This record gives sequence, structure tokens and C-alpha cells, in this order.
Amino acid sequence: MFLNEEENRKLAQVGPGTPGGELLRRYWQPIAGLHQVTEGSPTAFVRILGEDLVLFRDKSGNVGLLADHCAHRGASLLYGRVEERGIACAYHGWLYDTKGSCLETPAEPGDSKFHLTVKQRAYPVEKYLGLYWTYMGPPPVPPIRRFDMEGYPLQRITVMPHDASWIQALENNGLDATHIYILHQDTGARQGTVIANTTRGRIDELASFDCEEVSCGVRYTMFGRDGYVEEDRIVFPNLLRRVNQIQIHTPIDDTHTNCYKLYFSREPIGRDGIRDEEPVDFYVQDAFELKEGRGVYPDVRYRMNQLGYQDIMAIETQGGIAPRDNWRLGTADRGIVLFEQMLLREIDRVRDGKDPVAVVRNPDDVIDTAYEFFRDRWHERLTQVVPAGVQVFAREQGSRTASAHEAIAARS
Repeated sequence: MFLNEEENRKLAQVGPGTPGGELLRRYWQPIAGLHQVTEGSPTAFVRILGEDLVLFRDKSGNVGLLADHCAHRGASLLYGRVEERGIACAYHGWLYDTKGSCLETPAEPGDSKFHLTVKQRAYPVEKYLGLYWTYMGPPPVPPIRRFDMEGYPLQRITVMPHDASWIQALENNGLDATHIYILHQDTGARQGTVIANTTRGRIDELASFDCEEVSCGVRYTMFGRDGYVEEDRIVFPNLLRRVNQIQIHTPIDDTHTNCYKLYFSREPIGRDGIRDEEPVDFYVQDAFELKEGRGVYPDVRYRMNQLGYQDIMAIETQGGIAPRDNWRLGTADRGIVLFEQMLLREIDRVRDGKDPVAVVRNPDDVIDTAYEFFRDRWHERLTQVVPAGVQVFAREQGSRTASAHEAIAARS
């Protein structure tokens, strides 16, 4: 047995006050694309770390993130009216600024100071790498972490939803070398590759792999028998730099995850170029579109004819929260063991009032993910191995819809 039931709960639970949730709240998390709140569509529903929130842009251009349910009588602020100073609940007009301060309670007497006693839960918001990010932890608020690929053009962003814990998605995408050669034996092979034994797939192409803890998290290196070397970095706790992209596995709640994938160019534009934020191409994939029908496993069959769909099958069919106390792990799973032991250790550090791994306090620090070293290697490899467009989803995200709450409820 690897983890017991209590340890598994510690890792998977992400809500306020839970051990895993308190760890994740020490880091800035992405919540939306820059296009999702605009002058014409100024509010968007956000569910992250088990909390229902509303992202809004007021008429002065300030962006805020508040608890979705008004402190008065619980109506949704998603449908609020944005004004110069903030957002007003559509029900009774209680007006909040981006810091959650209540500025007006219109139905109260004109000389009432009641609004001064009201505070809506609010989180800071920043723009970075084509996304809005938020910090949901205690003060002092750390600076948003900067990464070494920020000096390269951001080409596009995709969002992949998973009906599973964030840890399952990250384990599959960044800590499991062997599945690439077995699960993806047909979809990830070079053209003309003959699979002699489908049980073994292409596993004999993998000579070895190493995983070790480094200052930012975990370094995971794969060595192919053809001499190819790929090094991925887990920036603790939930960001993966894999070849030309970073993936942020952001928990919606205990059993649902948004995986943001940011793709970067090989040609630099200067260290500060990408920080002039402009919306980029942004794609989102409806979870139901990844399956043959509407429903939840095992009522539908996952498609297995494309690489991305194969990953979704592996991640989701473990269950919403994988029962790790039933796992039988082998030597090939040592990356999983290393990472989850790190999570448990850093949860204890947070409990003891300490900063966990890879929290930054100096705004000038840049996290080294070895992007520059590998940027010249991935282009040739990808054009040979991965079918064009396999991770680019076809449907661009449209404007905000009034049924945001219904959509979330349908996935819960």
C-alpha cells in the first residue's frame, strides 16, 4: 500500500480549510482567459478550489474576483451591474469594489452606515501570460511567479477539463514516462513504426528515466534509445513545463480540474515582451465532446483514436479521486511516489506556518524551467512524432452565457 485513506484525502481535497486546499492557496492560480471579461461581457463565473466566484471588470477597467453570492441574501453577482466603482448586485443594489468593500446599500436609510459593516470575500487578480490569475491564501500576498519562457511569444492557450482530481492529471502528463510508449503506442509513434507486440507497445524505445527533486519542484528526464533526451519540470505544486508548453492543472474542486496549456514560440522577443498582455488564441474543449455520448464513465466509451483522448480515459477512469490505498506500484512509478511524498511534506510545512517549496517573495526572481535549453530540441521531435494539431481543439470559446451555474452543476 502506497498511501492510506487519510493521506489520499489530504492530497485530493482542495476546499477551504483542507490540508491540500491550504497548500494550493499559497500559489497564484489561473482562472480565466483575458477575453473572458470585456466591456461588452463584464462578468464571468469562476469555480476554483471548491469556491464559487465571479470575475468582473468595472467601468473604470478594474478587474476583481468576489464570492459569487451577495452578502445580503445570496443572489448571484454573476448577473450584477458593473459600475464605475465596482459591481452592484442586481437584486437590491449592494455595491462592492474589487477589494470586497461594500460601498452602498441603496434600500437602507440615506444616513445609514450599515454598508461599512459588510465585507464580501475578495481575492487579488493579476494578468500574466494571457490569463487572469488569483491568489487565495493568507497575507502577505507573494508576487506572481515569473517563468523563463515569458520572453518568448505566447502562441495559443487551450483548456482541457477533466472529471478527476488535479493530481491524476498532473501525474499522467508529467510524472509517467512509460505510459507514453504503451498507451500512445499508435498515436505517438513515428510514421512507419511497426508495433510488434501491442502489450509492450514501444516501451523498448525508452532506455531509462530519472526523477529528482530540484529547487522549483521535480525534474523528470527521459532517455530514448535513439539518443533523444527530454527533460520536463514540475514547478511545484501543479505547473508542468513540457517541451514547448506549460500546463497548469488548476482544481475546480476535489473531482474536477481545468488543465491550461500555454504554447510558446522558439524565437525570443526580449525578456519583457510577453508582459505587455494581449489576448491570444484561446481554445476550450467541452468535456462531453471528448466522449462518444453524454454521461459519465462507464456509461460511455472514451474515444481511443487520438492521443489527447487516450490521456483523458486514463485520468478519468481511475475515478474522481483515485483510491491510492489500493494501488500496486512498481519501479516505473517512482516519479509518482516522489511527488506525492513531496505534497505530504509541504502540506505539513504549511500547517506549521512555513512557506512551501517554490513560493517566491522577490518579484524579480524568475523560475528556471530549462526552456531555453530544450526549445531547440522540441521542434524537430514534435514534427516527427506528434500528428499535427493533436492538442489543438477545434472550438474557440465563445462569449459568457447566462447558464454558467447550470453548466457547473451539470459537471458536478
